[in-house]
Amino acid sequence: MQGAHYQWLADAVLVLHAGYIFFVVGGLLLIVIGNLLGWRFVNRWWFRLLHLACIGIVVVEAWLGVTCPLTTLEVWLRVQAGQEGYGGGFIEHWLGRLIFFEAPAWVFTLAYTGFAALVVAAWWRWPPRRGD
Repeated sequence: MQGAHYQWLADAVLVLHAGYIFFVVGGLLLIVIGNLLGWRFVNRWWFRLLHLACIGIVVVEAWLGVTCPLTTLEVWLRVQAGQEGYGGGFIEHWLGRLIFFEAPAWVFTLAYTGFAALVVAAWWRWPPRRGD
């Protein structure tokens, strides 16, 4: 596989990663706002369970000190493409800056755990419903 193909795949993984983050953060906002506005679809069982599972995966990774598999895959693909880090094209430059921050690991663990607590609080406040 040529370097350009690896770069394209790395960019695709980065977009997927950003989408995952958007789903976790945006999903909670949608749940809260949707319930305040009376939108029934935000409490569908499958949506709420998927949302809870996604933040749960992040929290477990953080507590275990595991690097996100999407990050690992993206870095591997970039190395295969002959790149270092996140320098290069538009997608990796801007999305990389948006989703990757420099801070001690405990900061992220605390943030992810706190966010998961908000997701659980929303689950309790507006329980999911089957058949809606």
